[in-house]
Amino acid sequence: MNSIQGKPLSTEKKQIIVQLKEYFDRNKAELGTVIPSVELVADALGVGLSTVNRVMANYKKDPNSLSVLPQPKGRPTHAVSTSQQEAVRSYIRSANLNGQYITLETIRDFLKETVPEEEFHISTLYRTLDRWGFEFGKGTRTQHLKEKPHVIAARHRYLRQIRNNRFHGKIEKMVRPEVYLDESYVNKNHSNDFIWYSGEDGPWVQKPTGKGERLIIMNAITENGWVPHAKTVFKSNKKTGDYHGQMNWDIFVTWFTDKLLPNIESNSIIVMDNAPYHNVVSKNSAPTPASSKLEIREWLEKNKITCSTDCLKDELVEILKKIAPEPTYALDEIAKQNGHTVMRTPPYHPELQPIEICWGVVKNEVARNCNFTLKNLETQLELAFEKVTKETCSKVIQKIKKTEDRFWGEDEILENLTEND
Repeated sequence: MNSIQGKPLSTEKKQIIVQLKEYFDRNKAELGTVIPSVELVADALGVGLSTVNRVMANYKKDPNSLSVLPQPKGRPTHAVSTSQQEAVRSYIRSANLNGQYITLETIRDFLKETVPEEEFHISTLYRTLDRWGFEFGKGTRTQHLKEKPHVIAARHRYLRQIRNNRFHGKIEKMVRPEVYLDESYVNKNHSNDFIWYSGEDGPWVQKPTGKGERLIIMNAITENGWVPHAKTVFKSNKKTGDYHGQMNWDIFVTWFTDKLLPNIESNSIIVMDNAPYHNVVSKNSAPTPASSKLEIREWLEKNKITCSTDCLKDELVEILKKIAPEPTYALDEIAKQNGHTVMRTPPYHPELQPIEICWGVVKNEVARNCNFTLKNLETQLELAFEKVTKETCSKVIQKIKKTEDRFWGEDEILENLTEND
């Protein structure tokens, strides 16, 4: 019985270790040896001495430990995955609409039902909700979690713009083509965790440790499928973090101008998220709070706003926020010069981006055909893109439209509830 290093022992192998150890203990005199029984067991079975000692120690404490599979190694999950964001938002909004009392504890209980294999600490959940744009508010008759005002306002502005492109009175008719772009990544070791396995051996698979090398992907969809010739795939030189650490303005704007714009219909609306490299401020824009103190002062003086020479930057920013227009982004100017308009989804709303579902289809297909090599990943990625067809894109866009309609209606109901508190 040779054991593979790093692979947990099955129940059957643990039982053999115990039985053989007890055999040597009973028959050591007859065998004529003074070698400790644990060493004899380790030598006979080809396992480490520490393994034999550990199995025997656990068995003496609890004989039932032989049938208990070890917990996976690594740090336990403490962060709430962004994949749960849509479900949590829907749960909170539903509770608010029904007038239900909702707290961090009730949300934690909801997550336990949704993902029972993971545990979430209350303080972690609080930080996550704050990052996702929720706050705990107190009304006249109710006390509930609700989204922050700037998140609600950003969503409603976005929905108004996108609906204006689709509706004329009660008739739905798209005026301008809509293009949805995004970036993602896939790792070399991205594989399916669900397999068939022997009940005796347990669900243990020899998989490489770590996520391995990764490929970054840029692409866009319309209701007619992937935008032709827009796909770009390149190898990341970073193995940790997400793809945002590898992406930057230079890479993105080159793809945007060379691969996307030449291949979409004229007068398109281009929808994207708020990644930092999507929101690089134009040279013609008013400064933002992130601008230098000198840039803010010069802009204020140019607009005949006199400031004391001893003003701190925080004071200048306070003035700036009162009078400065919304920033102008370099990408918006490039799009406008080519006859297009850029729209950005509201913060923390991946469920309003249909291409996110397309990424899921692509990654699932890659996972099903993984052999843990970069060459295979490149091959399977090409094949996986073919799984996203015109019909796929049309269906996911229709699904997103239903989500948009639900947000639009629920926001008005929630506002009325708040006003009546």
